[in-house]
Order: sequence, then C-alpha cells, then structure tokens
Amino acid sequence: MKKMIVLAISYLWINVVFAQTGSCCAAPDNFAAFSGDIAFVNMHIDPLPFNFISEKGKLKKIKCGDGKEANIFEFKSKKKSNKYLIVVHEWWGLNGYIKDMSEKLYGDLDEKVTVIAIDLYDGRVAETKDSAGSYMKNLDPKRAESIMQAVIQNCGDNAQIATIGWCLGGGYALQTSILAKEKAVACVIYYGFPETDTVKLKQLEANVLMVWPNKDKWITVTVVDQFKADMLLLNKNLKVEEYTADHAFANPSNPKHNAEFAADAYAKSLTFINANFNEK
Repeated sequence: MKKMIVLAISYLWINVVFAQTGSCCAAPDNFAAFSGDIAFVNMHIDPLPFNFISEKGKLKKIKCGDGKEANIFEFKSKKKSNKYLIVVHEWWGLNGYIKDMSEKLYGDLDEKVTVIAIDLYDGRVAETKDSAGSYMKNLDPKRAESIMQAVIQNCGDNAQIATIGWCLGGGYALQTSILAKEKAVACVIYYGFPETDTVKLKQLEANVLMVWPNKDKWITVTVVDQFKADMLLLNKNLKVEEYTADHAFANPSNPKHNAEFAADAYAKSLTFINANFNEK
C-alpha cells in the first residue's frame, strides 16, 4: 500500500510539473501550445531574408492520402540508393535556411543519401516570430500526419529512413520515425518535444539521438527524464547528448546560439545517421 501511495504521488507530481512548464502537451502535435508563451516567442528573433538557390535541390509536389498535395525540397542521391534522410523544419517553415542545411547534410553524406526537406505549412513561410507562432499554433496534426505518411510512402517499400528536426521539427522528426515503422533506422531530435504516449512510442523502430540543452525552459529535465524512462521501459535505443546551453542554441540567428556546441552536435548527428545507415 505504501508503495502504491508513493507511485501515485510521483505520478501526480510529474503531471503538475508538466502543467507548470507548458509541457502538458504530450505529443509534438501540441508543441503549438508554446506559441502562447511570450517568453518562448520573444527568445526568437526574426530571420534575415535568405533567398536560397540550389543547383542540386528541387522543389517537388507529392500526393497525400487526404487528396491534397504536399511540398518537398529534394536532393536526390547521385547513385540509386534506398537511403533517405527526412528533414523537418523549425516553426519558421520550409525557408531558405532549412533548404541550405538540407544541402549541407546532403553534401556531408557524400551525396549518397536522398535528402528530403518536408513542408508542414503547405507553402507558408514565416518572416516574423508572430507569424511563426500563428503557423505553429494552427498546424493541423491530421494534415501533418498525411504529409509525413506521403513522404514515407514516396521513399519506397525498401527504404531506410533517418529523420532530423529542430524545435517543432524535432518532435515531428520523431513522429515521422514512428510512422515509418520498420523503415526507420535513425532519428535526431534537436530540443523537440518527445512522444509521451508509450503505446505510440512502442511502434518506434529507429535508434534515437536527442540533442538537449540543459538550460532549455521548455524541453526541461523532467521531460527528458520521462522520455529516458519510457524508452528504457520499452527497450528502445536512446542516446542523449547534453549541452550547457539554451533552447535553439544550434540556430545561428538565435541570441542563444553557441557555435562550438552547434558544430559538435552536428558532427555527432552526422556520425549517428551514418552509423545507423551502415548497420543495415
């Protein structure tokens, strides 16, 4: 009885902390709740205009199961390959910076992996933090899932799929890996909200690398510890790279940017993705 009381108190305490930190949103679909947090909004500065032009990447449209089309920016592997990296944007949308990062990943993977940057906002790109908050808040989870499913299907039946994303995209990178099931080999989450539904998380086949800044006021130690516990319980492979940094430290346009840590996290992410591709 005493043990049951202690467990009940612990469960209650965790849920109280989640509510206080704005982390009541179990799935990243609800990361949108942060759009109402003034501190979260104000820690981002409006991105400088960047017109990305690429000779290697192409904007394409693919059909979705909901009858609509989705936008992707694709960097096709030089030689035929079943390896794919799906890149999920931050709350700004599929802007030039994400396309540029996708091209960098493509090059650093020796152009042997097809890199696909997906567009969850259906062509809308935020130029201010206010519009970014609005787009994130109004992102329809069902539409997002339809887009992710379409991209996974577009990769083919024998695909090996890795995912990577930042902030909002970090959470959706995990969701994409869950949806990809046995095709999923690796998932890199940069300060994104993890899945807390263990029934859903049980479907995850990918190994996960979580890049976590321990000064993050939204993806808190409580959130990360719960994710660790859930992954351990389900016998899933999770590695957490912890940095003494703040949310969005990897984004050069963010006031909390840390160039040294960002370079280190990128190198480890690249190694992680490569290693998991090579395992199959």
